Order: sequence, then C-alpha cells, then structure tokens
Amino acid sequence: MLFLCAEVWIMEAKNIKLKLARTEKNWSQEQLAKEVGVSRQTINLIEKGNFNPSLNLCLLICRKLGKTLNDLFWNEEENR
Repeated sequence: MLFLCAEVWIMEAKNIKLKLARTEKNWSQEQLAKEVGVSRQTINLIEKGNFNPSLNLCLLICRKLGKTLNDLFWNEEENR
C-alpha cells in the first residue's frame, strides 16, 4: 500500500502539503534538500509536481518534517 501512495501522488499537479510542512519548520528548499541528501532542484521539482520521488525519499522527507506519508503524499480525493 505504501507504493500506491507514491503512485497516487503523481496525479496531483503540485505538492502543496510538502511546501506547507517545509515552511512550518521555517526551512528553505535548500535546507530540506541538505537534510535528505538531494539537490534543492529536486525539492523544487517535487513541490511543483514535476518529479516522482522514490518511496525511500518520500519516507526520509516525512521523517525529517515530522509527518506521515498520508500527511504529505496521499491525496484522499483520488482514493474515493
């Protein structure tokens, strides 16, 4: 089921939930990128919906932001 979370997320145009979680911590894209070991451009592409991160990257982002996969990458409307 976790894999499906990443697949459903692809259908979202933008990942506003990720951007909000990042800004709640007062982190820039660069800061989050350093925390998870990717480039700032990767974070930017994920937030814009132009990059489908691996499940491992999704989990790492969630851990660093103190969120769950459901919080950041699951679109409830797509499930219905």
